[in-house]
Amino acid sequence: MLAAECTPYAWTGGLGDVVGSLPTALRKLGADVRVALPHYGSIDPAIPTIPATGDSFAVPMNGVTRRGSVGLVEQCPFPLYLIGSDDYFANRPDLYGYPDDGHRFVFFSRGALEAMRTMRWQPDVVHCHDWHAGLVPNWIHAGRANGDHADSPATALTIHNLAYQGHFGEEILEAAGLAEGGFLEHPTDPELTPRLNFLARGIRYADAVNTVSATYAREILTPAYGERLDPLLRERHDGIAGIVNGIDTVAFDPASDPHLPATFSVRNLAERAHNKAALQRELGLPVEADTPLLGMVSRLADHKGLDLLAPVVPHIVERGAQLAVLGTGDPRHHELLTQASREHPRHVGLALRFDPPLAQRIYGGSDIFLMPSRHEPCGLGQLIAMRYGSIPVVRATGGLADTVEDFDARTGVGTGFVFHRYDPIDFFGAIARALETYRYPDAWWALMRRGMSRDSSWDAAARTYLELYGQALESRRTARIS
Repeated sequence: MLAAECTPYAWTGGLGDVVGSLPTALRKLGADVRVALPHYGSIDPAIPTIPATGDSFAVPMNGVTRRGSVGLVEQCPFPLYLIGSDDYFANRPDLYGYPDDGHRFVFFSRGALEAMRTMRWQPDVVHCHDWHAGLVPNWIHAGRANGDHADSPATALTIHNLAYQGHFGEEILEAAGLAEGGFLEHPTDPELTPRLNFLARGIRYADAVNTVSATYAREILTPAYGERLDPLLRERHDGIAGIVNGIDTVAFDPASDPHLPATFSVRNLAERAHNKAALQRELGLPVEADTPLLGMVSRLADHKGLDLLAPVVPHIVERGAQLAVLGTGDPRHHELLTQASREHPRHVGLALRFDPPLAQRIYGGSDIFLMPSRHEPCGLGQLIAMRYGSIPVVRATGGLADTVEDFDARTGVGTGFVFHRYDPIDFFGAIARALETYRYPDAWWALMRRGMSRDSSWDAAARTYLELYGQALESRRTARIS
């Protein structure tokens, strides 16, 4: 696997969580899975590594040779190789956001392939995650076409979020060694043709492509969700597979979570009340056991539904409920939420920061968890919330639609509350249904138990990924024959 993020070493969100967990589940099924990650300067230098090769190795970039190194992380549950460069990674405090990001990830991807050759190890499949490794399928395809790599590995590409594509200019086309083939015609916008789109290249040339939920796989084939690549996605004769993410059920376990004041399980739910009280105290809210506490852990951005949240806060307050929000993002949402917390200090608790331990306490102490996303390829928050006994309120999009079953008060079936139109009225309608159900403890505890009993592990997803790799190998075999 080639990826730009991997928990707990370097990550900003769901991509890192997936790459940090999926390899372990695949190895349990007998697959020899190894991961390559850039050796960012932000990675804790105290993490022990050993050289995976004797010396540095050459990374060709348009006739210019850069030196790379590869270190093997010790005490990791799977082989994790850190691809190093003094120029591109070692002296950078952040993962992304640099003017030379195009060069940086060309170097990483090419360096990972060169490292494999240096170690004399070739996988059956190279699994590329998101745009950062999107050129790898293009390189391998070009090598096959030239007859240089007749026995090259198959390639699989996972799209974690289609909105992030990796757009760069002609200098990156040259650095990547793809100038001879020129730019690909953009499927919807001719003005974007003279740009190198890493993700589009991966979609076109990978032997198999998937995204992280079945609903999102269908959504991205439409102009509304396709981010101007929907024609290219529709061209794939083998389709786009949808594989719902899992979560690390060891790291996210309310029965052993060290960040919770009180651990609990589906068999001793009464202990969970201590977490709610502690969370209320931590955020400066009145400690009231019977007051419903709504939680939200999110990037504070419109596409996460924050533009729906501000209009419904007064209605949440009118219902006597409390709201706990953790996250950072758009300054506009910082200001709106800060104002709401000042106007309603007994009802709105706010933490404008990145704080994973507090996130765990919100999952483990809130009664209701809000995810009103405009679009959500998969989402992990709703899976963690259910495992921790917090009932999700979600919009029916992407992985939220695939993982949360709307509660039916007549039958008692369901694991959360789902709304469809991206509208604050519909959003609050779902919240109101949740608050009404909260008034009936037996129904609410049954909801909690169903959510906590849901299998959100990586086991099923890992088996489906093995099937995807088989499809990639078959596509590779068919291409070789033809």
